[in-house]
Amino acid sequence: MNLEKVFFAFFIVLALTLNFGFFVGGMDDPNHHNVYELYAALVVSLIATIMKFGDRAHIGAVLLATSLVADLQLIAAVIVWTISVHATDAGMTPLALSSVVSLSGGALLANITSVIILVTETVMFRR
Repeated sequence: MNLEKVFFAFFIVLALTLNFGFFVGGMDDPNHHNVYELYAALVVSLIATIMKFGDRAHIGAVLLATSLVADLQLIAAVIVWTISVHATDAGMTPLALSSVVSLSGGALLANITSVIILVTETVMFRR
């Protein structure tokens, strides 16, 4: 068993599950969406992206692209959350939260794509 591949798959799947955990819930209810889970999803996604650098195969390029899309979506979600809570008098409004959740949903779709590619590559791997 290759320990590097285990860590690689671990972080890809963890990024997906953290993102899913944040995404699930009412679009306009802040009680369903924990800010720390959003930050954890971003940090783990960034770690997964860093781990994807260096793979020179075409599949590696596609995995990196999906990870960069997820990072971009999550960074945008964190920015919207931070501005809504700390830079406006209104605080976290249902409109702002729905934007954050929608951006997280885009990242979730990119993470799902990444996991599907990972599983497909694993199934096609021959020794």
